[in-house]
Parts: sequence; structure tokens; C-alpha cells
Amino acid sequence: MSERTSTNARPAPMRGHGRGPLATQAPAEKALNFGPSVRRLLGHLRPERAVLGCALVFALGAVLLNVIGPRILGWATDVVWNGAVVDRAAGIDFGELGMVLMLAAGCYLVAVLLGFAQGWLLNGAVQRSVRRMRGQVEDKLNRLPLSYFDKTPRGELLSRVTNDIDNVAQVLQQTLAQLVNALLMVIGVIIMMFLTSPILAVIALITVPVTLGISAVIGSRAQRRFIENWAATGALNAQVEEAYTGHQLVKVFGRQREVEAEFAQRNERLFAAGFASQFLSGLIMPATMLIGNLNYVVIAVVGGLRVAGGQMTIGEVQAFIQYSRQFTQPLSQIAAMANLLQSGVASAERVFEVLDAAEQSAEPSGALARPVRGRVVFDEVSFSYDPDSELITGLDLVAEPGQTVAIVGPTGAGKTTLVNLLMRFYDVQGGVIALDGVDLAGVPRKELRAVTGMVLQDSWLFGGTIRDNIAYGRLDATEEELLAAARAAYVDRFVHALPDGYDTVIDEEADNVSAGEKQLITIARAFLADPALLILDEATSSVDTRTEVLVQQAMARLRADRTSFVIAHRLSTIRDADVILVMEKGRIVEQGTHAELLERHGAYRRLYDAQFSAPVTDEQERAVGTS
Repeated sequence: MSERTSTNARPAPMRGHGRGPLATQAPAEKALNFGPSVRRLLGHLRPERAVLGCALVFALGAVLLNVIGPRILGWATDVVWNGAVVDRAAGIDFGELGMVLMLAAGCYLVAVLLGFAQGWLLNGAVQRSVRRMRGQVEDKLNRLPLSYFDKTPRGELLSRVTNDIDNVAQVLQQTLAQLVNALLMVIGVIIMMFLTSPILAVIALITVPVTLGISAVIGSRAQRRFIENWAATGALNAQVEEAYTGHQLVKVFGRQREVEAEFAQRNERLFAAGFASQFLSGLIMPATMLIGNLNYVVIAVVGGLRVAGGQMTIGEVQAFIQYSRQFTQPLSQIAAMANLLQSGVASAERVFEVLDAAEQSAEPSGALARPVRGRVVFDEVSFSYDPDSELITGLDLVAEPGQTVAIVGPTGAGKTTLVNLLMRFYDVQGGVIALDGVDLAGVPRKELRAVTGMVLQDSWLFGGTIRDNIAYGRLDATEEELLAAARAAYVDRFVHALPDGYDTVIDEEADNVSAGEKQLITIARAFLADPALLILDEATSSVDTRTEVLVQQAMARLRADRTSFVIAHRLSTIRDADVILVMEKGRIVEQGTHAELLERHGAYRRLYDAQFSAPVTDEQERAVGTS
């Protein structure tokens, strides 16, 4: 195991690669920063300005026709009223009535067509904007340092870049067009109400501040609940992903009850936050509808009195009542969309936190000397994951071209950290690491990693064929080069026994090949990359003895004529190393060949005796524990 494996009591086999503490996502305590977040979210629509402008024009036309409709219907009512009640002798002018009704029908039909065009344009704009947001998140993830992934649970991060972005898309899709239409409708209806009856318009507008006040009070309480809801969703996803990844260990140690109990606890927290957020935001619409109904009653009574007094026609009162309904309806729509909007902005803030995360240091403009010989120098290198706890201080090391440098030591000694610094997964905090005399701090990471190959303790294979997984080392390799790498790594020995040979598809968990076969495939991948530097991180820890022989032979071929760093716990695998470094507490306490270190009877001899002497004595156990 890597010396930086988490010691958490729960099984966590895929914590990441860093030593930093795992950050548990607790529900946010402060209220959502609603206004700035909405402005930033809408800023993602800026590239769609032209399309949004056209959609706004269509929305204006649709709203204009919709607010004119009740006035036209009021004229129709007056035609009927005047012919049936006021001037019975003349009767109803059905010709005029027909023209008025056709005009009203035409207005509503054109309004529907304009609304359809507006929705089509807005939907396209929203989907393109969300697609760009996903691309920005993907680019951001590639620029984040390894320490970010060390401190963020994988399920939590996946929840942000999938669930939260999907929620943002859904909210924008459902609310943007409706909010624009509702706001325009409110403005248009207010204008028409004042043109129809200023007194009734004032009565109708009295309810606006009351409605806004109630919505603001309820909405402010719902905001905290929505961000708690999405934080709880991320925490639950992280726990499920972790338990599923380590489901074998969960069953081996009989921890199903503990896992289920933790799931139940987090699920209950999500239920409470989800219920509270939906309940609180759901109160807005019935509250505004109640106020709207009371306003409707007052307008009907006052309007009837004005008709009786001859100050308004029956058609004008009818039109105004329709306007009062059109006025309260968009307000109710806005209230109903408040919960969606708050949920979407809460998700957007979680995405923005990823986009705002501190990136790895800017890439320098230097270059490695070509061809790369492979002389690596650590000069007074210092590094620590935690500023309050020293790990590596003043480390000096020289690896000559073509040498195999083995690194051994107790867990936590800094072996994998040394490799992480060489690969610039982390940057040194003091001193210099140089390759062929070039300071790696001045070399772009991509150029450094292009000449470096790694075979890790956890062999990583992606969903695809064995051929695809080997070709990952160098995508432009020919078929002959790929097969040569497979033969050199002994993949060719077992691949023909598989159903489809090199075209056998590796499943999601890579369960259709053994651990040793997976390791050989990763070695073939490194062969194909043909690196100048090679890093082997305990590459035989999970294979059987027979397969270990094949892996050792494959790695011996791979190390030939390359500067190699081998991290090992099995001392039998590094006996032929040119130099063996023994690390303790971030320092190199011994170095030399296998035979030289055994003769010194120091730290290496204690490790060797503890590993190969049986049984282990209490004295040896104490010696290893203190080393």
C-alpha cells in the first residue's frame, strides 16, 4: 500500500493520491449569495446575446397581443350589451361582433406562434450555454492540482459536475422563458389597467408590495435549505460511491450495518433538507394566490359600483377583471418558480466553487535538453503536505543515466512523495530537482511527463479493449510496435486464451482479467510509451508468485537503458538495483547496493530481517516500528 493511504475506519480504497485530509462536505451554514450568483449564471448566456435579443422581440410581440386581447373582448361584450340591453330595437350587430371576435382570435393565434418561436430560440441558447459550462468545468479539472482531488471526495466532485450542472440546465430551461414572459406581462397589464381604469389599477397594485414582502420572507428561509439540500446530495453521493468502490472490503470486515447506518443518517439529512426547502418555497404560490383572490373580489365589487354609476361600461369592467387575473397569474408563476430558481442558483454556486478553485501554478516556458539522458538530481529538496508537519527536509540525491534507484522504507517515510515531486504532481517548497541539469520548476509539466513512464501499484485500465489500453501509452504507435510491447511485457502469453484476444473488452471493473494480467497490460503500455524516465510504484504488490516472476522479468526489460525509480516493499524485487535508498521520516538514512546495505547492519538490514526471518521476534518488531 502507498504510505499515504487513509487511515479512516471506513473502507476507502480510492481516496486519491495525496496526503491531505479528506474534506467532508458539510451543509453550508450561511445563506446563498443569491444576487451575484444569478448575475454570474446569466453571464454564461452572454455569447447568446443575438439569439436572446430575437427571443425578447418575439416575447414582446406575444405579450403585446395577449394584453390587447381582453380589451378587444371587452369591445365584443359592449356590442352584445348595447344590442341586447341598451338599444333593443337595433339588436345585436353580428357582423361587427364577428369582426371583433376574429380580430381577438387572430391576436391570440399570432401570440401563440410568437411564443413558440421564442421558446425554440431560448431552449437552444440555454443548451448551448450549459454545454459551454460543462466544457469549462472539464478544462478546469485538467488545470487543478492533485491536492484538490486529494481533499475532495470523488462522489462529491462527480455530483457537482453532473447532478448540479444538470439541475442548472433544467432550471434555466424551465424558468428563463417563463420569467421573461411573466415580467413583460406584468408591465403590459399594468399599462392596460391604467388605460382602462386608473382607480381600479391603484387598487390592484396595492397587493404587489404585500405579495413581494411575503415572497421575500419565505424565499430567504428557503434559500439556506436549498444549498443544504444540494450539499447533502453531494455528501450522500460521496458515501455511496465510496462504499460501492470498496464493497468487497465492506463485506469482508462485516461492516454492512455501519455502512447502512451512515447511509441512513445522510439520507435522513438529505430528506430533511429537501422537505424543508420544497415545503418553504411551495408556500409562496398559495400565499400569493390568496392575496390575488382577495384582490379579485375587491375589484369585482368596486367595478360593479362604477358600472352602476355609469362611470364604466360592462365591457371595460370585464376587460379589467381579465387584466387583474393576467396580473396575478404571472406573479403566481414567478412565486411558483422561486423554488426552482433557488435550487438552480444553489447548484450553480457549487459549480462556481469548482471553477473558482485555485489552479496549479502557471506553466513555465523552459524546455528539457534533447535527447534526454536521464540524470536526476535532488538538491536540498524540502516539502510538506501540512505546513505544521515536516515531511521531507534537505533531501539530496543523484541518479545517473540508466541507473535503477530503489526506494524502501517504512510506511509514511516519503517514498511516494519523492516520486510525486519528481513528476511535479506537487511542487517542491525548497531546493531544486533537475533533469539533465535543467530545473524541473522551469519545465512545462506536459513536457516532463512526456518523457516519463509510470507503472503504479493500482493498475488502471479503462473500459475498452486490451489493444486500446496498451495503445494509450502512445496513440500513434503502429500495430507492430503495439504487439512488440505486448510481447516484451508477456501480455502475448495470456491474451490468446481470451475470447477475442487483443480485442477482448475490459469491463468497467476490469474483473475479466486477473490482477497480474492487468499489471502486465500496464507494463506493456509503459513499454509502448518508451520513456526516458521510469517510475515503478510497488508494481508487484498484488500478484501471485508465478506472475511476479513474469512481471519482474518484464520490468527488468523495461528498465534497461532507462533511469528508473522503483518503490518497493518486497525487498526481493530490488536486489539487482544499482542503488537502494532507505528513507525514514523524509530523509535518506542509508544508500548503497543490496549487499553493501546488508553488511552495514542498519535500517535496511532491520527491514530485510523483519521480512525474511521467521518468526519475527519482539525485538525485530520493535526495531522496525521505531525505524
